[in-house]
Amino acid sequence: MLNSYVEIKSFLSPSAITDFHVALGQFLNYRTALREKESERNLYLAVDTETYDDFFPLPFIQLQIQEFQLKIVVYDIEIKEIVRWLS
Repeated sequence: MLNSYVEIKSFLSPSAITDFHVALGQFLNYRTALREKESERNLYLAVDTETYDDFFPLPFIQLQIQEFQLKIVVYDIEIKEIVRWLS
């Protein structure tokens, strides 16, 4: 995707919700800063397929995705490839 930045996050701690809170906070801060400097660029949150498939379908997480209009990239760590762009 042209004019896009991707912020890659790993959900490795015992608490996926804690990891999500940290990732969301950083993402929102980066997006705000990016709007100030390069408003034409988009920011995507990148997560691995396992995290996306297991954690991101939860209703609370889906509400957060909608509320904050998160753009998400899902990548496969085995084949080292992006498998989905979600805007």
